[in-house]
Amino acid sequence: MRNSVRSCMHTRLLSHEHLQGCETVLAEAFDLLTHCFESGGKLLICGNGGSASDAEHMVGELMKGFRLKRPLRESQWKRLGRRLPPLLGPKGFGRLQSALPALSLVSQTSLISAIMNDISAEAVYAQQVLGYGAEGDVLIGISTSGGAENVCCAMELGQAMGLRTIALTGAAQGRIRLFSDVVIASPSIITDEIQEDHVRLYHTLCMMLEEEFFGHEMETEG
Repeated sequence: MRNSVRSCMHTRLLSHEHLQGCETVLAEAFDLLTHCFESGGKLLICGNGGSASDAEHMVGELMKGFRLKRPLRESQWKRLGRRLPPLLGPKGFGRLQSALPALSLVSQTSLISAIMNDISAEAVYAQQVLGYGAEGDVLIGISTSGGAENVCCAMELGQAMGLRTIALTGAAQGRIRLFSDVVIASPSIITDEIQEDHVRLYHTLCMMLEEEFFGHEMETEG
C-alpha cells in the first residue's frame, strides 16, 4: 500500500477513536478491491433499508470523481477517438471521468419485484449475483445486524462462484461473517450508530481507492 493511501486511512479515522481498530480490515478490503479493479473485475454491492442507500452512495463515489478530478487518460481518448463522430469528440464527451466499475444491486426495481414474486424475497440479491458476478469480482454485503437473509444468501453464493466478499456490519456481526473474506464491523450494536460509522468507513475506503488509482495523475500534473 502506498504511503499516501495509508496516510489517507489513518487521517480519516484518527478523529474517530472508536474506529481506529478498523484500520487492519480496511487495508485488507482495499487490497481485495485494488486487485479486483487492476484485473478488470467489478464491484457488486447490496443491503436493505438505510444500507441500500449506502450501497448506492458507495457506487456514486466510485463511478465518477469523488475527492479528485478523474479526466480520461490519453490512452482512453486515443481509443475512443477512432470511434466517435468528429462533432462528438472531446468537445462533446470531454467532461466524462474515469470510473472504478461498481454496481448497486438494490436499484433494479422491476427485476427485484419479479424475483420476489417468482422465486423468493431471500433471492433478490443472489439472483443478481448469479447473473452479474464473475470469478475475481468483489461483493460487498451491508447489514447492520449481520443477519439480513437476502444479503447473506448473496454472500454465500458469491463465495461459491469465486467472488471475494466484504461485509459491512455491526459489533454483533451475525451470520454474514460466515460468508465474508473481510469483515468491517462498527463497534456499536445500535442501528443508526452503525450506519453513521459505515458512512465514515466506506468513504475512507473510496478515498483510498481513488488515491491509489488516480492520485498519481494529480502528482504528475503538479
